Amino acid sequence: MSVAPPLCLTVAGSDSGGGAGIQADLKTMLALGVHGMSVVTAVTAQNSLGVQGVWELPAEAVRSQFRAVVDDIGVQAVKTGMLSSAVLVETVAELLATTGAPAVVDPVGVSKHGDALLAASALDAVRQELLPRATVATPNLDEVAQLTGLAVEREDDMRRAADAILGFGPRWALIKGGHLAAHGDEAVDLLTDGTEEHWLRAPRHPNRHTHGTGCTLASAVAAGLAKGLAVPTAVAEAKRYVTGAIAAGFTLGGGIGPVDHGWQWR
Repeated sequence: MSVAPPLCLTVAGSDSGGGAGIQADLKTMLALGVHGMSVVTAVTAQNSLGVQGVWELPAEAVRSQFRAVVDDIGVQAVKTGMLSSAVLVETVAELLATTGAPAVVDPVGVSKHGDALLAASALDAVRQELLPRATVATPNLDEVAQLTGLAVEREDDMRRAADAILGFGPRWALIKGGHLAAHGDEAVDLLTDGTEEHWLRAPRHPNRHTHGTGCTLASAVAAGLAKGLAVPTAVAEAKRYVTGAIAAGFTLGGGIGPVDHGWQWR
């Protein structure tokens, strides 16, 4: 009888186009050798052109999915993504407190197309309830601005942003600098716990088809933690994986296509 692979749970919204959200999370987990499980927080009508509709699930539906998975199957790492309201943020924060598993919190605020995925009224709950539960928080520069009010324009600003995010209580902050204009040929991220500092650099690929990048990176980090990797190692391996996925991103529909989660197999 085969031994089960490491167990990883995503708590996020559904992307009907398959490029982001729980679909991207589960593809990433499969590609990286862990068993992916899901708690759906919202359903979106979404394609390569943007988000046409969002339907949030009741807190009880989220709680029941989480308990059904964790109480029977167990979990070795959790990744959170789209939590559109304060009620869902608070519900998921409470659930995370009941597990001893490491948690990767991707504080999703807007989609790749600029569509709002987090109510402004939920920001305090993210700061006060969710981020303190995070082993690793993975905001992009827009989410840094949303949560802290800081504008990041250069590498030194990323240090200030990380300090501000760490102030909300996560053990590690991964500041994603993919949108940093000062590094046209390089995608630079900063991982720090306030003591250790790890700069992760990779070539910037001239590919506009990058839908799902943030979900994919956070899920790859969670997959590494589920395998028992230390945070810096899990993040470094996740950076390598998502860099390859971005390079292989492909056209889908009439807008922005997704990264290729199966690039290693092609």
